[in-house]
Amino acid sequence: MLWLKAFHVVFVVTWFAGLFYLPRLFVYHATAADAIGLERFVVMERRLFGIMTVGGTLAVLFGISMIVAAPGYLAFGWLHVKLVLVAALIAYHIWCYRLMVALRTGSSRRSERWFRLFNEAPALLLMAIVVLAVVKPW
Repeated sequence: MLWLKAFHVVFVVTWFAGLFYLPRLFVYHATAADAIGLERFVVMERRLFGIMTVGGTLAVLFGISMIVAAPGYLAFGWLHVKLVLVAALIAYHIWCYRLMVALRTGSSRRSERWFRLFNEAPALLLMAIVVLAVVKPW
């Protein structure tokens, strides 16, 4: 179980690194005006999205494997709330993909300021998820 937890944490860190940086790239992409700069952001975003998708997928798989290894944890309310927050994180990840495609095709109508605010969501989710996993309030 400790090996599963260790790899789960490693891939959660990988996932969050991407979730923190990709929306920051969106901020810069939204303000870029030259063709070379725009193309550079398209490439950076695509590569980062690939890496963070691998991290997110493995984080979820190791999380599921921990539940399979210790199904008794499903009796705790804190885990249910954590799983809802993880589902929100997956939805945010998918939203990032859609925003990335919109920026790539030039169809995004979001402002730099909007992307700056959008960038804050994973930090709030991370804080809540870590508190639930460490404190286990219920």
